Amino acid sequence: MMTGFERYTKKTRRAIFLEEMEQVVPWRELCALIEPHYPKPGNGRPPVGVERMLRIYFLQQWFNLSDPAVEETLYDSAVMRQFVGIDLGHEPVPDETTACKFRHLLEEHQLGEQILGTVNLHLQAQGVRITTGTIVDATILHAPSSTKNREQQRDPEMHQTKKGNQWYFGMKAHVGVDSKTKIIHTAVATAANVADSTVLPDLLHGEETRVWGDQAYKGQSHVIKEGAPGAQDHTHRRYRYKNGIDEPERAKNRTKSSVRSKVEHVFQVMKLQFGFVKLRYRGLKKNAHRLFVTCALVNLFLSRGKLLLRTNA
Repeated sequence: MMTGFERYTKKTRRAIFLEEMEQVVPWRELCALIEPHYPKPGNGRPPVGVERMLRIYFLQQWFNLSDPAVEETLYDSAVMRQFVGIDLGHEPVPDETTACKFRHLLEEHQLGEQILGTVNLHLQAQGVRITTGTIVDATILHAPSSTKNREQQRDPEMHQTKKGNQWYFGMKAHVGVDSKTKIIHTAVATAANVADSTVLPDLLHGEETRVWGDQAYKGQSHVIKEGAPGAQDHTHRRYRYKNGIDEPERAKNRTKSSVRSKVEHVFQVMKLQFGFVKLRYRGLKKNAHRLFVTCALVNLFLSRGKLLLRTNA
């Protein structure tokens, strides 16, 4: 039982994380992006403020919360309520329907990609620039394979793919990541059965001088040249053959991996920090929207050290 006179307290990791995000998220720019599409006050109940709903939406992405779960968690967590700006002495937490409608509004106007672009422009203004090296890679996000749902079928827009000896069902998140700053500058969502190399042209910004990738992108030098004429192909080459192993090529691949491995930091934050391992919605469009927003938040998280230095300078 809490009495309100506790003698001991400790700042939790969640509280520290939210304090940092409070400072690094460009709230003004993102609210200006959403404002034109947001409902205006009329004769009915006044809408909840844009920034407040955006904060709730970001909490959902950071802590992997469904619409009902974010409402429950806000009632449960004083730190989260403080971050959103809710005082239960004067107002209730916006209900799950309000959270759902806000998400649908963002999806309907395809604001996910614009949120990623706005965040990247903000980072550039803060000195975190996209340079001329790009690492391309893809990761599988799992979709429910069960048919025990209303439609009695799996999501028709998702497909299965084989990796090693294991089959996976779901979506692929393809990303183009800056080799120096680890900023995701481009993201593409496809069904899991789409080959990584087919999406390669869409992951380049065109100003590259070097492109890194694993063996899924081997033999794509001409595609790289078309997308970025000044780029050198640093993707991994095949080194295993029937008659043995090409050791010099294997050594070159290892050297390339020292740069290419940086893309794994991006997926680590996406999957382990933010819990984006499984797809929550049906259809590519909704899940692609979530992917774009998550990429924007990953960029802010990975750049937070530099941003906080500038903020507190």
